[in-house]
Amino acid sequence: MIIGRIGFIGLGNMGFHMASRLLKAGYPLTAYDANPALSSRMTQQGAAWANSAQEVASAAEIVFLCLPTPKIVEEVLVGDRGVNQGSAVKIVVDTSTTGPETTFRMEALLSQSHIDLIDAPISGGTAGAENGSLAIMASGSPACYEAIVPVLQHIGSKLFYLGGKAGQGQIMKIINNMLCATATLSAFEGLVLGSKAGLDSQTMLDVLNASSGRSFATQVKIPRCVLSREFPMQFPVELLLKDIKLCLDESVRAGVPMWVNEATRQMLSFSVSQGNGSNDYATLIKHYEAWAGTQFGNQATGDA
Repeated sequence: MIIGRIGFIGLGNMGFHMASRLLKAGYPLTAYDANPALSSRMTQQGAAWANSAQEVASAAEIVFLCLPTPKIVEEVLVGDRGVNQGSAVKIVVDTSTTGPETTFRMEALLSQSHIDLIDAPISGGTAGAENGSLAIMASGSPACYEAIVPVLQHIGSKLFYLGGKAGQGQIMKIINNMLCATATLSAFEGLVLGSKAGLDSQTMLDVLNASSGRSFATQVKIPRCVLSREFPMQFPVELLLKDIKLCLDESVRAGVPMWVNEATRQMLSFSVSQGNGSNDYATLIKHYEAWAGTQFGNQATGDA
């Protein structure tokens, strides 16, 4: 397959960087987002702007999605003026996290329009999207996957093909996000205990990262986002909760108990109920700090 114009739908924190990398790699690109205010960000880099998902899919044979929820993915793919009504599209590459059930349903509906679906959820955060070091967990038609590998290599440095059954990438992604969330909350609990006992924040991280308690949270998330008390927006609590619910739903369908991870869902649900849903998930530590009457990191703690 000769790759020509690429379509990209969803230009948020992750999608914008991914689309920018494709433009810099020399691919002609047509972009669309429901927020028209984002158009100048892309057109200034040389992208063409479309007014609907259908217009994107009528301009490009390969259309990427990077969208926040399963409902929005479904609307974009098969809703009014959706991708399935485009005249050019042959392959949809969905980098969103939707869970396997949405992928199964979308694959069946798109196939009626002779469109192949590759589910290719991503991990690595905004920094990974910007520098092209994302992990990409793909599944779907082997021929379609091989056709898009040259494109994927511009946005991810770690490509994993999980088989010809669409949805396997989604299962892997929600397992990853579940484990990340649970490890992060566990780290928060331990670090707040250490702070209460008078241990130095940086020293605790140094010890953990040289020992068996290390994780992505202690090595990356907490040093970047919590230690300085800056809490930059990278991934909101409400979207992490969405991913955890998707994983727990899948565990129920599969008959696999997840008692420890259910506690993670409860904690994230509590945080959302307290108005924290739109904040980065690093701010979850503030709840533990408030309950313990202590602080991890360098500056005064705000309200939890």
